[in-house]
Amino acid sequence: QVQVVESGGGLVQAGGSLRLSCAASGTIFRPNRMGWYRQAPGKQRELVAHISDIESTSYAMSVKGRFTISREHAKNTVYLQMNSLKPEDTAVYYCTVLQFRDNSLYWGQGTQVTVSS
Repeated sequence: QVQVVESGGGLVQAGGSLRLSCAASGTIFRPNRMGWYRQAPGKQRELVAHISDIESTSYAMSVKGRFTISREHAKNTVYLQMNSLKPEDTAVYYCTVLQFRDNSLYWGQGTQVTVSS
C-alpha cells in the first residue's frame, strides 16, 4: 500500500509564492507518475501538473509559467513551486501517485492553499 502525505499549504497574498511537498511511502513500481490536483469550493477537481519517473512534465494552462513541478526519486517526493499566486489558485491541493503497471492511483489527504487579494 502506498501512503501519500502533502505539506506546505497556507495563506499567502496575491503575487506571493508557496512550495508544496508530497512524500510517498511504500513500494512504488515504475513506470509511475506523481502529480498535483486541486479543487476549489464549488468546482470540480482539476489536474494542476504531473511529472513522470523520466522527468516528463505537463501543466494546466492556467498555471503554466507560474508553477514548477519537480521530484526527488530517491525520496519518492514531489514538489510544486507556486509563484505569482492569484486568488483563483485558492483550493485544496492533492498529491497523487499513479502506477502504470496496474493503474493504481493513490491520493493524499490534501493541503489548503489560500491566496488573498
